[in-house]
Amino acid sequence: MLNVAGHRIGTMEVESALVEHPAVAEAAVVGKAHELKGQAVAAFVTLKEGQEPTDALKKEVSDHVVRKIGAIARPDDILFAGDLPKRRSGKIMRRLLKDIAEGRALGDTTTLADPGVVARLKGDYESREG
Repeated sequence: MLNVAGHRIGTMEVESALVEHPAVAEAAVVGKAHELKGQAVAAFVTLKEGQEPTDALKKEVSDHVVRKIGAIARPDDILFAGDLPKRRSGKIMRRLLKDIAEGRALGDTTTLADPGVVARLKGDYESREG
């Protein structure tokens, strides 16, 4: 659950809106600290095969969330990712995504199916931010 500008928003609700977009295969949403809102929505999105990650698509996906839920749920950050960090069981490790979004040191990654995914995401996110 996220608290964005005093509004309670479920991460699963935003994730569902994201994956309803025809170009999106998988999504994970986390909250990150925001100076004015308290928390901001950060989305990590995997695209379907054949889709190119562009700024136009990023806006289209963001607008799709607004149509489905409302402007308060618009992701502040959308990072297109080739893959998301998952345990061997297939569960997405949102804790690590939150660490990436907030620029913190990564926690334990020993249970990941592919630890390299986190390093790539962290590098992509930091290069985009800086």
